Amino acid sequence: MLLVACGWQCAWAQDATQDATSEKPLRPVATMFTAQYGHASVLDTYLSPVRYGGHAMSLGYEAQQATGFAPERWTRQLSLAVDYDYTHNPAGNHSMHGLMVDARWGMMHKWSDVFTPSLQFQVGGMTQFRGGVLYNAYNSNNVVSARIHWNVGAMAQAIYNTRIKRLPITLRYQASLPVAGVFFAPDYDEAYYEIYLGNRKNLAHLGWWGNRFDLDHMLSADLHLGNTIVRVGYRNRISTSWINHISTREMNHYVVIGIGGEFLNVGAKHSKKVNNNIISPVYQ
Repeated sequence: MLLVACGWQCAWAQDATQDATSEKPLRPVATMFTAQYGHASVLDTYLSPVRYGGHAMSLGYEAQQATGFAPERWTRQLSLAVDYDYTHNPAGNHSMHGLMVDARWGMMHKWSDVFTPSLQFQVGGMTQFRGGVLYNAYNSNNVVSARIHWNVGAMAQAIYNTRIKRLPITLRYQASLPVAGVFFAPDYDEAYYEIYLGNRKNLAHLGWWGNRFDLDHMLSADLHLGNTIVRVGYRNRISTSWINHISTREMNHYVVIGIGGEFLNVGAKHSKKVNNNIISPVYQ
């Protein structure tokens, strides 16, 4: 995930460098690396009829930048994450592991100075891929449940820039809501060995709010400590599906700690051509 994140950051920084050598406004890349820890509640009736609860951990990366076209009105955002859950059944004698990867890209229209000069709203669309497995070694027949889904949906954020004495702070609420997509689900009590032998019918399903609902949202405060930005916040992720007599329900709560900043790569030989029009995707 780190290599992919660095690749995207370098590509966006190069894009920003090209802006710096022209009359176009400068578009810094706002990046953030986060570590998240909290509580997970997991139900997957393909593996077990009871709900498991325990620890939830996540490592994430986020990059956001004003677009090359209409940079004052549009921003783009990339989010990557690796999530790990370690949960137990109510009796405490069985455990389950969950490992997921998440990639989300979106573009949002920005409205600045809404009601007050320090408040802005961003609303747009996004596409997301999420995939991984749940593993329960104590299950007698099926020990693994694969989770794979791709979707498109809506995303939005409200951003408020303020200060506490001399400390600049950016308060942000962000939410992503899948609307439709495709996801994988076997038949109830169908073993993966049967799928391996060739029984691959009825595995891909159209996802909509009639058979799955997902929501990922976060409330955070970014503390501007010089050129470094420290993030503290709370994140909640909900993921549910019900199809083929299989019900999955996940509810994760995280405390978020992150570190990042805004990056703009401007070469010395181009410094005389740099104008003062800098458009940040989030901050003021």
